[in-house]
Amino acid sequence: MDDIVKQALAKWPNVPHCYGWLGLDARGNWYMRDDRTQALGPFPTEKGSMLRHEKLIDFIQRNYDHDGEGQWFFQNGPQRVYVELAAAPFVWRIADDKGFAVTAHTGQPADSITACLLDEQGRLYLATPLGFGLVHTQDVGLAAEAVEQGLWTPEAVLAGDLPQRFGHVLSPAARRLAALAK
Repeated sequence: MDDIVKQALAKWPNVPHCYGWLGLDARGNWYMRDDRTQALGPFPTEKGSMLRHEKLIDFIQRNYDHDGEGQWFFQNGPQRVYVELAAAPFVWRIADDKGFAVTAHTGQPADSITACLLDEQGRLYLATPLGFGLVHTQDVGLAAEAVEQGLWTPEAVLAGDLPQRFGHVLSPAARRLAALAK
């Protein structure tokens, strides 16, 4: 986490959390979701505006983390902005080399693969010590090579079971609304 973010947290520790305003799609793109977009429907059905400013994206990715309940967020100074996830907390890119190095959409390398999973829609996921994520669609061919070489063995799974199994929340906003309705 950036030092400036840590300083803001210390200075303003009680800023309310923000829900529904930021989304991460299945290709590792960030989306800003204003009130109008949120009123049209949930993420990823209604995505919003894709962020394109590289420095803003880098700032989000450096300050991207999760809480103890598996909700992923961007720590924006003193405010925690919870992220709506299209598929998983990370989107993996695979290097086109013999080692099939895996890197998250945030730029962080994954040291090892602890599980390889294939859902009912043919989407491939990897679990790593860094976290759980979806393989980017452009890298599925490289992943197939790793599978063919016996480096990864896909396990059949249902996509709906993955959040509970890997401890992440796809929609903190929906979870918050459900808790408020009780």
